[in-house]
Amino acid sequence: ISKDNSMIRSACISLSIIACSTSSLAAADTLSAAQAETIIDGCQAFAEENHRIHGIAVYDSSANLLAFLRMDGASVGAAAFAMDKAKAVAMWRFPTSGMEEAVQGTPGFANAPGVVTVAGGVPVFTADGQSFLGSVATSGEPPRQEVECAGAGIAAAGLSATRQ
Repeated sequence: ISKDNSMIRSACISLSIIACSTSSLAAADTLSAAQAETIIDGCQAFAEENHRIHGIAVYDSSANLLAFLRMDGASVGAAAFAMDKAKAVAMWRFPTSGMEEAVQGTPGFANAPGVVTVAGGVPVFTADGQSFLGSVATSGEPPRQEVECAGAGIAAAGLSATRQ
């Protein structure tokens, strides 16, 4: 191997290590597809146990849809609203229940992109509550019940709904 080829090879290996490290960090700071499915399954199980019907949406930390379920009998509107709520939480990184308070205390916030002022959208954090990973929202039942359902999904994935 010539000296030039050896340097190129070393540079490529270094870049590969950096790329792998960066993708590992990025993956640790957002929900995986498997975690999103576990959240959906946990929400659905909770809803069925309590004879409830929801639209359920899970977004990653970059506000991209990861998983979605419109349970049998849930309206298309409820399902779409679950997506709106989950995306709002992913964008703003706090629950939709807190957005109503923020609208009242912050002039103009009601007109900010993605703001939803109805409870049911909940942030998802690592189990220790240290890192924001994404969001889950449900819709189709009273807001308090939607928050309970979202919390059950988060717990099923071994994650937290609160920042520590």
